[in-house]
Amino acid sequence: MAQRTVIALLSGGLDSATAAALAMEEGDRVIGLSFDYGQRHQRELEAAAAVADHLGLAEHHCIRVNLAAWGGSALTDATIDVPTDGVQEGVIPPTYVPGRNTVFIAIGLSLAEARQAQRLVLGVNAVDYSGYPDCRPDYLEAFQTLANLASKAGRENQGTQLWAPLVAWSKTRIVEEALRLNVPIKTTWSCYSGGESPCGVCDSCRIRDAALREAGRPDLCSSR
Repeated sequence: MAQRTVIALLSGGLDSATAAALAMEEGDRVIGLSFDYGQRHQRELEAAAAVADHLGLAEHHCIRVNLAAWGGSALTDATIDVPTDGVQEGVIPPTYVPGRNTVFIAIGLSLAEARQAQRLVLGVNAVDYSGYPDCRPDYLEAFQTLANLASKAGRENQGTQLWAPLVAWSKTRIVEEALRLNVPIKTTWSCYSGGESPCGVCDSCRIRDAALREAGRPDLCSSR
């Protein structure tokens, strides 16, 4: 049987690294795709390159898509503060980037069709997350329908399938799988802020640190 080719969206964070590692475990030929979208810092892109190298991905591409041109998010607009008070249930926080996953998945599907990749691997998670609308199962289901209709391969019933293995997992389970798969957790970067070390107080750091402690690895938590 021919080796399956897949495209993995690689942000540099723990979730996308774990999803890519799961694809590698399945024996897939994994092509990584990262985005310089005008985010606050380059640390996550440096992490994505390091993760791609560690996992031994077949290729790794970084595409410039300047979503900061119009801002609208604490991650793309320096005038909007990154919240540090913790996740508020039922509230979509200002770290939500308008249309980000829609843009990323669309470009990922373009690369996938060009390379005849059978899957687009996504690290999105709808359980321990910040309430983003583009990390939910109904969003992924709707996008799969669009993908099937919007491509030549899809119309020929050979379209790329969106694969989000972590979507229903707790953050603790993601950490446990990352440990099992030898994902370089220390190398990944989840913090919304830049700097030499994670801030420890943004939503992403709080969720990640809580899961690391629950998984018995407080040594991998942020320094705060």
